[in-house]
Amino acid sequence: MSSTVFLGNLPPWVTADDIKSWLVAENLVADSVKVIRNPETQESKGFAFIEAPNDEEMHSIIKRFDNAPLEERLLRANPAHPPKGRSDRRPLPGHGAAGSAPASHPPAGAPHHATAGGERPSERRHRGGRKHRKQGMPQTTLAEELAKAL
Repeated sequence: MSSTVFLGNLPPWVTADDIKSWLVAENLVADSVKVIRNPETQESKGFAFIEAPNDEEMHSIIKRFDNAPLEERLLRANPAHPPKGRSDRRPLPGHGAAGSAPASHPPAGAPHHATAGGERPSERRHRGGRKHRKQGMPQTTLAEELAKAL
């Protein structure tokens, strides 16, 4: 039986090969590593799943990488939870009954109303994205930075 580690708060340039090399450098074993990507853009979503061969190895990986510093951020590592099935998920507000219009899409010609937070949809601020990413950071410095931090 294998155990899965969630590794989050990753910089967008991190690949599965990078994570595998970190594990090898720490004498840790993983059956597989998968960096989760946006299916349309193929950009990293900033987290990965590491399949460990057993619970002991899973806990070693978590102990080593949870709160480890990397590029002015702290990595998060913890046991992954199994994904919830579609039937277990609660519907989003405005997406209840079939045929009803979502709350975020008013009918044509309808005035724009403020959202629950008091902002208009056009005034919402989005976190993440390109402006928050470090540009030009060579991937080869990862091993050096990790060696210094760890």
